Amino acid sequence: MKEDNQLIMLTHLSQLITLVIGFGSLLLPLFIWYTQKDKVYQMDIHGKRIVNFQLSLLVYCILCIPLVLLCGIGFVGFIILGIISVVLPIVNAIKANRGEVPTYPLSLNFIS
Repeated sequence: MKEDNQLIMLTHLSQLITLVIGFGSLLLPLFIWYTQKDKVYQMDIHGKRIVNFQLSLLVYCILCIPLVLLCGIGFVGFIILGIISVVLPIVNAIKANRGEVPTYPLSLNFIS
């Protein structure tokens, strides 16, 4: 296995593809992780955390929908999730480039 912090950093940043084309924040990192997890050192750990984070965001967005319909608080939830979905991948990409294993808070473990 080779060590490639640049690819791991790009995997974290690939979550931001949604800002450009409107979708793919789960698909692109999932594809990179799945194809490179056996070739790049620590890609498996980072990939699992990224996929878990994206799936968690999806669950939280689904939970915000009834809150919008019931009391309007869901709009605040959507705004917070939007900010988190942009800031955390950038922060964690910087950490990954330094060789650290970043964490995504409030991320549920779908893949362990």
